[in-house]
Amino acid sequence: MRLYEDRVNDTISDERFSSMSKSYEDEYTHKYVGLEELTPYALHEMVKAIYIDEPNESSGKRRQNIHISYDFVSFIPIHELMQEGMA
Repeated sequence: MRLYEDRVNDTISDERFSSMSKSYEDEYTHKYVGLEELTPYALHEMVKAIYIDEPNESSGKRRQNIHISYDFVSFIPIHELMQEGMA
């Protein structure tokens, strides 16, 4: 937050801001490389948003799609998450 404020206030140059923000992003992403256990804390940091569609009962059964958007990876289709060893 402070880095952004310094850039808005023209306290640091564009080049310095870009360099520092890239370093921060690299460090943040690196925390989860090789993650072996999904803890509540890690999940909280990695999930960007959860979108829930309106219920659909056209097939005679109530279905409701859920889309989870993750930081750095966008959406992961549920069929990929449900593959053996992933869920």
